Amino acid sequence: MELNMFVVITTLLGGLAVFIFGMNLMSEGLQKAAGNRMRNILSMLTANPILGVLAGALTTAVLQSSSATTVMVIGFVSAGLMKLPQAISVILGANIGTTITAQLIAFDIGDYAWIFVFIGFVMMFFVKNKEKVADIGQVLFGFGLLFVGINTMGDIMKPLATLPVFTEMMTKVADIPVLGVVVGTLITMLIQSSSAVIAVLQNLAATPLADGTTSVIGLTGALPILFGSNIGTTITALMASVGASVNAKRTAVAHTIFNIGGTLIFIWFIPQISKFIHYLSPSGSEVSVIAREIANSHMLFNVACTVIFLPFIWLLVKVVTKIVPGEEKEALETEPIFLDDKVIGQPIFAIHLAIQELVRSGDMVRDMISKSKTAFISGDLTEVSTVLEMDDIVNHLREEIVKYLSKILSSEGITEYQKQTVAALFHVASDVEHMGDYSKNIVYLAREKVRNKYNISNEAYNEIYSYFDLIDEMMSDTFKTLETGSKSTAEKVIKQEDHVNAVEQNLRRDHMSRLENGICTPAVTVTYLDVIHNLERTADSCYNIADAVLKGHYMKKEIKSQEAKAVKV
Repeated sequence: MELNMFVVITTLLGGLAVFIFGMNLMSEGLQKAAGNRMRNILSMLTANPILGVLAGALTTAVLQSSSATTVMVIGFVSAGLMKLPQAISVILGANIGTTITAQLIAFDIGDYAWIFVFIGFVMMFFVKNKEKVADIGQVLFGFGLLFVGINTMGDIMKPLATLPVFTEMMTKVADIPVLGVVVGTLITMLIQSSSAVIAVLQNLAATPLADGTTSVIGLTGALPILFGSNIGTTITALMASVGASVNAKRTAVAHTIFNIGGTLIFIWFIPQISKFIHYLSPSGSEVSVIAREIANSHMLFNVACTVIFLPFIWLLVKVVTKIVPGEEKEALETEPIFLDDKVIGQPIFAIHLAIQELVRSGDMVRDMISKSKTAFISGDLTEVSTVLEMDDIVNHLREEIVKYLSKILSSEGITEYQKQTVAALFHVASDVEHMGDYSKNIVYLAREKVRNKYNISNEAYNEIYSYFDLIDEMMSDTFKTLETGSKSTAEKVIKQEDHVNAVEQNLRRDHMSRLENGICTPAVTVTYLDVIHNLERTADSCYNIADAVLKGHYMKKEIKSQEAKAVKV
């Protein structure tokens, strides 16, 4: 018997491992297949709470993990990209989205699991030249493995129903709801996947007693474990919030309060819920329909909790603010505020964070150009040291961004389009750093001008003042197109570069004319022309960034065309 129990336990754990591996493969495939469309969800995250719930549900349906969505949300809150009320609404949606896995499992397609595995394998390994087909193949392969794991667990659980000690233990869990909640919570905290626990629960409940029709645990016994699983999954969010901002910690606590609160509300109505679920679900023997009933219970529970809590998000915000007191600390300007390693597993969201950090660096560089303008035009050298300090910060941020982009590039779930995007962002980071170098060069020239008491004519000052403004406008549009991905703004920057080049030629010509007429002195010529040159080089970097955005659009269009051809084939 000991040997048999050893085989039972190891087979059960092996089936669970195959299930989780299949679910992760399917999640990666879904993310790749969804591609850049996932980024569109981000626009919903800052909208009203209802759209936040929808965004959370959609994101979790693709990621196949409410924990992954919650960790992503905590990262966004910590970076300041999302407010606490919005984050809570997304987490409410994530709890709904995670029920999709249980619904998939409830479909009785276990007999076809190996067919999905085979088809997915063929698409993954023999159609490698068509990325979209390979991604769909990965989804099917993972989907098939998911059911292989379920079948393995289901087959090994059947003999357990013949053991008196096992049936007695299940009876205790069914008769004492609080015990079921504790069991569900502890197991989920251990496995770190509520979907996996629900899958095991569905298989366990589908295990018949000696009569062949009665479930070993029944729906009334399964519900408390289900409730506990929802509580246990919040441990991931709590762990992810360690070391994060105050609002990030509040987000994790809100997730825990929400799931515990739902359990406290519904645990008193388990018999009534069971009757209602029996009414909603298909008819048949208990063991034949209980997997569907558990899936329906899971979805109904989370939808009901969301409907109850959604109007009271404001109250939940006040509660978690009391539980986690304190004010948000201003992030050190010298360190990245958007980059979060916990989001690396979802490349599209990690890329979004990297872009936000690049835009932040760009805003610093734009300020540096403004200060260098003041230093050169007015001769105020107090700005020189400030610009030099900011240049050190920009250089450091560039190093951190490049490291982060490298981690994204090595992520398993990254698509070919995302790889190309990351490669472009490496160049963008360099161009942002170059802009900082150009502003640093200008303040050096300003210092040289003041020390040597160069006399620059009012005409020359007026011209270069306007040239600074032209560059500032171009930089503003550049970082706007980087942040939004706007094709029209990128095209505007491209046109601006032609204008900047034309203006530079005019400035050089006009300065030569003033030299000939004795309005400007030869001594100031090198300094004056070097300032113009550094501003023109800044415009070149703006052009490079806008060009990278445009190439991204063309590449996306080309990939879509290739995908369409693949579908036709």
